[in-house]
Amino acid sequence: MRHIDELREGDNVREVYLCKQTQSLQAKTGKTYYSLVLQDKTGTVDGKVWDITNAIGHYETGDFIMVEGRVVLYQDKNQLNISRIRKASEGEFDPTEYVPSSERDIEEMYKELLAIGAQIKEPHLQQLFRSFFVDDPAFAKAFKLHSAAKAVHHGFIGGLLEHTLSVTKLCDAFSKQYSILNRDLLLTAAICHDIGKIHELSDFPENDYTDEGNLLGHIVIGIEMVGEKIRSIPDFPKLMAAELKHCIAAHHGKFEYGSPKLPAISEAMALHFADNLDAKMESMKELLKGVDEKADWLGFQRNFESNVRRT
Repeated sequence: MRHIDELREGDNVREVYLCKQTQSLQAKTGKTYYSLVLQDKTGTVDGKVWDITNAIGHYETGDFIMVEGRVVLYQDKNQLNISRIRKASEGEFDPTEYVPSSERDIEEMYKELLAIGAQIKEPHLQQLFRSFFVDDPAFAKAFKLHSAAKAVHHGFIGGLLEHTLSVTKLCDAFSKQYSILNRDLLLTAAICHDIGKIHELSDFPENDYTDEGNLLGHIVIGIEMVGEKIRSIPDFPKLMAAELKHCIAAHHGKFEYGSPKLPAISEAMALHFADNLDAKMESMKELLKGVDEKADWLGFQRNFESNVRRT
């Protein structure tokens, strides 16, 4: 199989991919064209059907489709200009090749996260951590297999776990560097900051926003989940509960990024920086992985607000 991360400018492609998204659009000239997002386990690529002929068979989102086309560069990213499409037949593809997954071992990452969580000394926070990650098998299973995003960063199976573990380790390092930080509160906040994503995003291969995700978002959902668990823990300190929820509410750092509150305590500030750092570094990793290895300057990247260069 020719994986998406192997595609290079000028390649002629005849391969089966999962149609993650498709739209019928109109160019400025009024001509209709199709815009697709194609996926395999290594990532996604934009596809365009500029000429809608009899060679473009019927297909829908979620179908495995055989596509023929040529790879071009558009805004420094691969784009597949498609000349033929048909639905793939059973036996032409292996479904496991089309679900992107973490390069790391999921069970090993989960063990590492549990080991850090076990270091939380405050008894109420320890009980809260265990109520999700140790005592709730259904939650643990969903958390291990979920992505952290539809796109942008960690959009693969195990992505939520990989991102959470990385953020938690960064926060642990921050707590050792800056004595003003309450380590127990910060670690709990880091581990729980994105738990709402198991309800914000649907399972693979769809990995799209649910109704709950569109209407509420993972920050609100996560605060509700934490609040429900807290109410089941006797004598959970009221202020501590508010501080923990505040960390989750403020972890995006800015109103325009979806946070209903700006960081007001040092733990919320540390969590925001850890979350942003890991998201940006993973985005950079995925950007560099998806372009020609011989390329130096990669052009202006809106996510970084900079013209990016490979070192």
